[in-house]
Amino acid sequence: MRGLSWFAVVRLGLVQTALGAIVVLTTSTLNRVMVVELALPAILPGLLVGLHYAVQMLRPRMGWGADMGGRRSPWILGGVAVLAAGGVLASVATALMAEWVAPGVALSLAAFFVIGVGVAAAGTNLLALLAAETHPRRRPAAATLVWIMMIAGFAVTATVAGRLLDPYSPARLVAVCSGVSLAALLVAALALWRVEPARSARFDARPEPEGARQPFAAALAEVWREREARVFAIFVFVSMLAYSAQDLLLEPFAGEVFGRSIGQSTQLAGIQNGGTLLGMIAAAVAGSVFRASMRAWTVGGCLFSAAALVVLVGAGRALPLEATYLALGLGNGAFAAAAIASMMLLAGQGRTRREGTRMGLWGAAQAIAFGLGGVVGTAALDLSRLALGDAAAAYALVFVLIALMFAAAAWLGARISAAPLPPAPAFARHAPGD
Repeated sequence: MRGLSWFAVVRLGLVQTALGAIVVLTTSTLNRVMVVELALPAILPGLLVGLHYAVQMLRPRMGWGADMGGRRSPWILGGVAVLAAGGVLASVATALMAEWVAPGVALSLAAFFVIGVGVAAAGTNLLALLAAETHPRRRPAAATLVWIMMIAGFAVTATVAGRLLDPYSPARLVAVCSGVSLAALLVAALALWRVEPARSARFDARPEPEGARQPFAAALAEVWREREARVFAIFVFVSMLAYSAQDLLLEPFAGEVFGRSIGQSTQLAGIQNGGTLLGMIAAAVAGSVFRASMRAWTVGGCLFSAAALVVLVGAGRALPLEATYLALGLGNGAFAAAAIASMMLLAGQGRTRREGTRMGLWGAAQAIAFGLGGVVGTAALDLSRLALGDAAAAYALVFVLIALMFAAAAWLGARISAAPLPPAPAFARHAPGD
C-alpha cells in the first residue's frame, strides 16, 4: 500500500480546518452573543450545542453510506456544504432573536440540527478516508497533523472573527458568519479536488464479500459484534466523558480555590492547551519515528491524566499550579493523539468496506460523551457543593471521580489489540495526491 502523500494529508487537514472554522463560530461566538449581547439564559446555547452533538449519532449511518458507494469525497464536500448552510442559518437565527426571540430560537433549533448533520457527514468520512488511504506507518503523525490543523482553524477563526465583529451588530454577525462559511466551503472544495485516489474502478472490480451490501442496521450490528470495534467504542466514550467533564471545571477551580483572576485562569488554560499540543506531538513522533505502541501511549496518557487530576487537588502546595495544568495537558494530548492513531489503525480491521461504519460508531461515542461531559462535570460539582458545603472539597471530590474515569479508560485501552505497524514506505515512492 503506497498511501496518501504528506501533501495530500495536509490537504485533508485543510478540510478539517474548514470544519473547525465554522464550528467554532456556532459553538463559541454565537454562544457569547446569546448570553452577553442578547442577555438570554446560558442554558439556551448549551441546549443548542447539545443538540448538535446529539444529531451526530447519525455518524455511523453517514459512514455506512460512503462504505457502500466506495467514495468519500462527495460525502465530505456535501457535509461541509450542509455545515456551511447551518452556520449561516444559525447566525440569521441569532440576529433574529434580538427582535423576535421565539422565532429566532425555533430557527436556531433547525440550524443546529443541520450543523450536526454536516459535521457527522464530513467529519466521519474525512477520518475514514484518512484511515483507508494513509500508509499505516504514517497514520499516527497524519492523525495528529489533521487534528492540529483543526485546532488552528478554531484559533485563527476566533481571532479574525472577533476583530471583524467589533462593533457588534446583528447585520455584522450575519455577514461575518456567512463570509467564514463561504470561505470554508471554498477551501474544502479546493483541498478535496482529486485528493481521493480513483477507487471506483478497483472498488467495483474487487470481489464483493458475502453480505457486504447489508442494510445499515445489519452492518452496524455486525461491526458492534467485532470485539475490537466494541471495546474501542466504549473506551472512546469513557475517556472523552472524562476529558470533557474536566473541561468546564478547570478555570473556575483556579479562581474559586486559588483566587486567580480571570486573566490568570485564562493563562492557565493556555498552559494546559500548550501541554496538550506537546503531548499530541510526542505521541505522533513516538508512533511514526520510533514505532512505539499506540496502545501503550493511550493507556499511559490516561493514567498520567488521572494522576495529574489527583495531584491537582493538592496543587499550590505540593506542586505549582502551572506545572500541574501543564502535566494534565500532556496526559490529555498523549492519550488523545494515541487514541486517534489507534482509531486509524483499527478502522480497516475486520470485514472490508466497513471503515466508515466503524469510524461513525466511534465518532458517535465521542459526540455523545462530549455532549454529556459538561453536564456531568458541572452537575457533580453542584451536588458536591451541596453535600460538602466547601468549594475546595467539592472540586477535590469531582476531580478524583474524573480521575477514576480516566483509570477506567486506561483499563479499557489496555484491552485493545496493538495493531502492528508495517515498514515505512520508501522515501522516493510517490503516492496518490502527489
